[in-house]
This record gives sequence, C-alpha cells and structure tokens, in this order.
Amino acid sequence: MAWIIQGGRTLRGTEMLADDVFLAGGMIAEKPASNARRFDAAGLLVMPGLVDIHGDAHERQFQPRPGIGFPAGLALRDSAAQLISCGITTAYLGVTLSWEPGLRSLDAWRGMKAALRDMKDDAATDLRVHLRFEADNFDALEDALADIAAGDVHLLGFNDHTPSIVKKLGNLDEVAKYAGRAGVKAEAYMAMAQAAYARRDEVPSARARLAEVSLSAGIPMLSHDDDSIERRALFRTHGARICEFPITEEVAADARAAGEAVVMGAPNVVRGGSHLGWASAAPLAERGLVNVLASDYFWPAMLEAAFIMAGRGVLDLPRAWALVSENPARACGLHDRGRLQSGLRGDVVVVDEARRAPMAVFAQGRLAWMAPEASARLG
Repeated sequence: MAWIIQGGRTLRGTEMLADDVFLAGGMIAEKPASNARRFDAAGLLVMPGLVDIHGDAHERQFQPRPGIGFPAGLALRDSAAQLISCGITTAYLGVTLSWEPGLRSLDAWRGMKAALRDMKDDAATDLRVHLRFEADNFDALEDALADIAAGDVHLLGFNDHTPSIVKKLGNLDEVAKYAGRAGVKAEAYMAMAQAAYARRDEVPSARARLAEVSLSAGIPMLSHDDDSIERRALFRTHGARICEFPITEEVAADARAAGEAVVMGAPNVVRGGSHLGWASAAPLAERGLVNVLASDYFWPAMLEAAFIMAGRGVLDLPRAWALVSENPARACGLHDRGRLQSGLRGDVVVVDEARRAPMAVFAQGRLAWMAPEASARLG
C-alpha cells in the first residue's frame, strides 16, 4: 500500500515545512504513487518515527506483580501494541540477563528470544534486543556469547549492579523487593548475591570476551551508569561508544568530547529530574552533553519529552525531536531511519501537537496504528 500524508507541517532536516510525505514500497518516496491512499494531516505534525535505544517497560507485561509471570508471547504482543501506539517505530527492548532467577534469568531470556522470533514479522515496531548483561552472570556467559554471534542481540549493554545490590543486603525492605522480583525467599536471594559477588575477579575477562564477540558481530556497545571518567575510559577501550545514564555531568562531558553518544531517560525530562537524584537530563541536553533520550521505563515519555524540551525555549522542535529519533538511530548505526528523507524507511508518526499525542503511525510504509478519531482523515 502506498500513501500520501498531506497537508501537515513536516519535519524536513532541521525545519518544519508545509510539505507532503509520500510512502511506497515500505520507503519514503520522492513522488506519489498512482494508487496511493491519502491521509489528511491538516493541522497536525508529520515527524520521523521514534527510535528507542533503551526501554524495559515490557517487564511489566512479563511480570505485572512480583513473582506473577505470564507467557512471553502474550506479554510481548501487548508490549508491541503499546509501543506502536506511542509512535515508537524502532525499539531496543532492554532485556536484563542476570544471575537472579525469575524475571531476569537465563530461562526468561531464552523465552524472550523464542517469542521475538515467533512474532517479529507480525509486530509493526521493529523490535530489537538491547542485551543488558550483568557483569557477574558467569553462568550465562556462554549463552550470551553464542546469541551475540548468532545475531539475536542488536545492542550490548555492560551492566554492573551487583556491587550496589550487595551494599543493600542489610536493608530488609530492599532485599524483599529484589527477592520478590526473583521469586525466591529473602535468605536465598542474599546467598545468591553474595555468591555472585565472590567471583568479581572473573569480571574483566568475561567483559573482554563479550566485547570481542560484539565487535566481530558488528553490534554497538554501551556502558551503563558510569560514575567516573576512568570507568567511561575503561569501556571505551572495549569499543563501547555509547555512554548510557552517566551519573555525573563530568562523565557526560567526557563522552561527548570523545564524539560519543550520551543517553539519558526521557522520564527524567518529563518528571523534571532523575528519580535517583542523579544528573538532570534537560539542561544537559540543552548544552549538548546529552544527545539521546530513551524511554527507560515509560514508553509515552519519549514523545512528551521532545515537546517539553522544545517548550523550555532553548531547543526548537526539530532539534528536540532529534533526541528521540535521528540521534538514537545514528548512535546504533541505523542510517536508514530517523529522518523523513527519500530512500529511508517509511517510519512516520503524525502528531496532534495540542494533545502531544500520536494521531497515526506508519511503520515501514504501512499504516500501523491510528487513533479512533483519525478515521475521518482517510481518503
């Protein structure tokens, strides 16, 4: 099906123009096809589809309550429906592979892979895997290496949460939260955490193996929660060219000075700051120290964050939108999306600016989602 999205204000490069968008063969076309259907975008914005480099909101479908899980296929189908309705046409699902049982276990990882294979052609959003490998998860290392080599992973994140978890083992409320997610008793969870932490001397060699295989497979890598310039430099030596959720401004500045992408959460912008009390994303983005915003744990935050950034008066809407579309695509090496340009993927979100909400979403040239009231705009 070919389309003409007509009458809207369209993001072309760095400008908003009165310009129609033509879709044919899954791509953005230079000219309209003779058999194209029309979507009336009068009064609306026509923008590139959102590219989410890190989102783990799907965990709520897999485990809506602590210890209560649902089949991976069902959970993933619901996640895909939510993603496209938020205007996210490319999503890197942040799948944590930890030494913990339950939601973030090796069994859960295998179930997720199988579900993705089964539904990949059915999902409108281009679903990809951001494997968040926990540093101390040595029992799953061989699986992870094989899956990266096999093409089941599209982005590797180096997670290292075990030290902070071990520090909290004296706090019974925190332990109960972790144990509930893992589906085990508190005492069993504490024993698992301590056993994992006891093997810290194996982390450097495991990390080096993961980096080597990822470089060979040609997938991008990122570091996570860097708390110092030295730590960022360590991951840079492994080839990780994306700095995700830096804890301090100095780390973000160091990464940007090295020409690297710096990712922070769109919820940080929407809520007015980090829920953990770390660096605030909006002012760093305005200064160019953050150039990518990700959904993190709340998919609707991406589109909302772009409008909030534009409303602050420093970035105009095209530059704010680049934070959630062109820049994350470029950081991940996806040069076929993130812009409305002839020959690129036909990923388009038509937005009601007043409501800051999608009116229609086109994914790879197909009308993939539409608000009920938008049916009157079809021609």
